[in-house]
Amino acid sequence: MIAYYFQGLALGAAMILPLGPQNAFVLNQGIRRQYHLMIASLCALSDIVLISAGIFGGSALLTQSPLLLTLVTWGGVAFLLWYGWGALKTALSRNIEMVSAQALKQGRLRLIATMLAVTWLNPHVYLDTFVVLGSLGGQMADEPKRWFALGTISASVLWFFGLALLAAWLAPRLRTVTAQRIINALVGVVMWVIALMLAREGFSHLLSIIN
Repeated sequence: MIAYYFQGLALGAAMILPLGPQNAFVLNQGIRRQYHLMIASLCALSDIVLISAGIFGGSALLTQSPLLLTLVTWGGVAFLLWYGWGALKTALSRNIEMVSAQALKQGRLRLIATMLAVTWLNPHVYLDTFVVLGSLGGQMADEPKRWFALGTISASVLWFFGLALLAAWLAPRLRTVTAQRIINALVGVVMWVIALMLAREGFSHLLSIIN
């Protein structure tokens, strides 16, 4: 059964490594050293719920409802455009140090709300956990399925804590004005690229519903 564990671990790592809103948020909190372990814990917990739901039967809800998938997609497009704009605005700010200082004043509840948004309003999360993992894990017998899910969950937990701790360790170098501009510009561009890709998928879903 260990083979199924490593299969889940490898697939989970492949899906979680690309830069997305969740990773960008964890990275920024690590650089700021502001509740970064709490944010990593909540991201990992959210992934545990989503992965388990996708592998153990929740994928049917999303794949069999084009309307629901379309709503999730367009909600994600709107969120990614907003999140990307915030990052680009920070990158282009004349006084980026003041913007960073204001971000450090955010309370714990606001950070938790933002974390929930970057996780649960991101349609890629549902496509990865419900469609990809659900279609693969759903075909397995009960025992292999549990090991496969455990491997995927392990990849998520290791990644989020590793990213948060690494960013906190590199914080002195990544807190410079130049580094902050580069990071925020990169995050903003990537968020908008993902939003445009999702919008294209959203139009395809709308056409399929209309037809």
